[in-house]
Amino acid sequence: MTELANDDVVLEVTGLHRAFGSVQACHDVSFSLARGGSLGIVGESGSGKTTTARIIVGLERADSGSVRVRGRNRFAAAGRGRAARLERAREVQMVFQDPFLSLDPRVTVGSVLRETLRLHFPRTKGDHGRRVEELLDQVGLGAREADAMPRQLSGGQRQRVAIARALAVEPAVLVLDEAVAALDVSVQAQILNLLADIRRDTGIGYLFITHDLGVVRCVTEEVVVMRHGAIVEAGRTADVLADPQHAYTRLLLDSVPRPGWNPKAIAAARRAL
Repeated sequence: MTELANDDVVLEVTGLHRAFGSVQACHDVSFSLARGGSLGIVGESGSGKTTTARIIVGLERADSGSVRVRGRNRFAAAGRGRAARLERAREVQMVFQDPFLSLDPRVTVGSVLRETLRLHFPRTKGDHGRRVEELLDQVGLGAREADAMPRQLSGGQRQRVAIARALAVEPAVLVLDEAVAALDVSVQAQILNLLADIRRDTGIGYLFITHDLGVVRCVTEEVVVMRHGAIVEAGRTADVLADPQHAYTRLLLDSVPRPGWNPKAIAAARRAL
């Protein structure tokens, strides 16, 4: 991968290990993300990409290794109180594949955003209404969506709400775990364009967790390929996709349907690998 100066790094992952019984979900996983950069982690189900993301966010614990955001170790023993947990949450936010499951179905979109602001910025309560309007405008929504329940919105609108909620705490890193996988292709394009605009305007760093090489090609500058919990290839996205060096990366590329695609040959190559 591209070498980064310390001042350019917003996220640094070093030597992550995580086992579930005899299964190595992560094995010596290391990479870095530049400030305002976009990095993709790709691999099939069971490759370890989602476990890696959950460790970075703080939803899983690593057996060993470190995760640093802006040079600060997120695994440090100090600061385990409520204020410290909220501070860590503000550093890294996550957008999931199905936003409906992460939004409270009983309250309006505006209330969801106000509650997030109240939790993280209680001293600026008087500005929360204006900030909600700003966040909704940032993701292409307005007053009508603010008054709606999540069930009254389309999948794309709900994902925009999830992105707005994540942006509300002004994170350094946004982790997107298959964040467009459940959307129609046209809606995927809208969300990816929205994310590109937000990154340009805010300088936030993106970590895309996906199996979709098309998404990786469109929205990332760097890519990490994982298999069986380990990184098998990493580098600039354009270079890796144009000239993959590892057999598994070539298999992933060959598995994308296209004219002349031979699924039997792909299955045979998978068995051989």
